[in-house]
Amino acid sequence: MRYAALLRAVNLVKRNRIAMADLRRILTELGYGDVRTHLQSGNAVFSSDLPPVAVERDIAGALAQHAGLRCAVMVRTGAELAAVLAANPLGREPEKPSWFFVSFLAAEPDPVAVAALAALDVSPSQAWIIGREAYLWCPTGPLDSKLGGPVVEKQLGVAGTARNWNTVSKLAALTAD
Repeated sequence: MRYAALLRAVNLVKRNRIAMADLRRILTELGYGDVRTHLQSGNAVFSSDLPPVAVERDIAGALAQHAGLRCAVMVRTGAELAAVLAANPLGREPEKPSWFFVSFLAAEPDPVAVAALAALDVSPSQAWIIGREAYLWCPTGPLDSKLGGPVVEKQLGVAGTARNWNTVSKLAALTAD
């Protein structure tokens, strides 16, 4: 099965640094096949027969042991990434794909937390929670959005890592069967 691993909060300025060559080496040493990385923000695609929860645990443990890196790891299958693209709540391709984000959550958030997030005034930005993904549209740009920083993660009470639509689309293509 093809997977994408998304590392939370790596390679941010001088914090939680890991070279993508090191990430590829660690994943290969774990026994994953056809390992590739995308960009420098902690995105890797690979093949494995293990279930997703075991993959997340193995990668997080290996990163801590071999790179001294402590970060959440969110794993999605190629089919899950294709479903993320298909569930696009905008109903169209975003005009600026780099301003439309998907935050991949470690778990499905509590419905009460989802309702609390929906009650926040974040206009003109918009947020939709669908399963373990939070879709975030920032029409004035991510730096001007009230959804920036840790707002979504804090409101939902679930760890997550966001990627823009361009990156999500590329990861879906790289993991397609």
